[in-house]
Amino acid sequence: MSELKIDCALATSIITGFLRNEITKFGFERGIVGMSGGVDSTLSAFLTAKALGPDNVTGVIMPYKTSKPDSREHAELAAAQLGIRTEVIDITPQIDAYFARMPDADKLRRANKMARERMAVLYDRSQALRALVIGTSNKTEALLGYTTLWGDMACAINPLGDLYKTQVRQLARYLGVPQVIIDKPPSADLWQGQTDEGELGFTYEEVDKLLFRLVDERKSRDELIEEGFAPEFVARVIQMVQGSQYKRRMPLIAKVSTRSINRDFRYPRDWGR
Repeated sequence: MSELKIDCALATSIITGFLRNEITKFGFERGIVGMSGGVDSTLSAFLTAKALGPDNVTGVIMPYKTSKPDSREHAELAAAQLGIRTEVIDITPQIDAYFARMPDADKLRRANKMARERMAVLYDRSQALRALVIGTSNKTEALLGYTTLWGDMACAINPLGDLYKTQVRQLARYLGVPQVIIDKPPSADLWQGQTDEGELGFTYEEVDKLLFRLVDERKSRDELIEEGFAPEFVARVIQMVQGSQYKRRMPLIAKVSTRSINRDFRYPRDWGR
């Protein structure tokens, strides 16, 4: 997929510069990353450590009782390689206490609750450590809506949001992320046997080819089908992108004044500093 090939040295320079500039301009020096043992969170930790120095990065590992043992093992492997500090906070007690009152909850509700609980933990630790929460969601997940709003999608700053999943893997190899992490099947590890590609019904390689043409090259549905993509696949991906647009925008505000926030009152994040 030559169109998705990136200059890893340049991408690293851009992203680490972005992290360093955006974090320090607000008076912060540290970052905090939720580490799942997957390639996305590991790459975020690698980039943040490169931008701020390993002494200024904390990795938080938040297992649930059904989490695979290798999720923690791989997170600790990456943290040890980087030389960053880690914390382990088991979310089982609070998750089980909540769902003891909701015995009819299906696995999707449980998965969303776990994702949001992990982010609540991260933001609490960020306050305690005076460290900004670093995002771990990539461009593929964000476009497909394959993220939990106010869960894994939440963050103060996101180094991966303009990298497709296949590009995340390229950059991970370049930066020396352990190969066992790069090669493992992508999974949010929210229930036993769950994998991203199994749940989606297609591979990241397949959908990245389509998304690049749809989003970056702005090709139409007919053009995509003419290029050989199955009509059903094109239709499903377009529906996923359009149906999850609300996740990629700030909450809507009912307009009742002449200057409404996010419509008319729009300034850069560092306005006035």
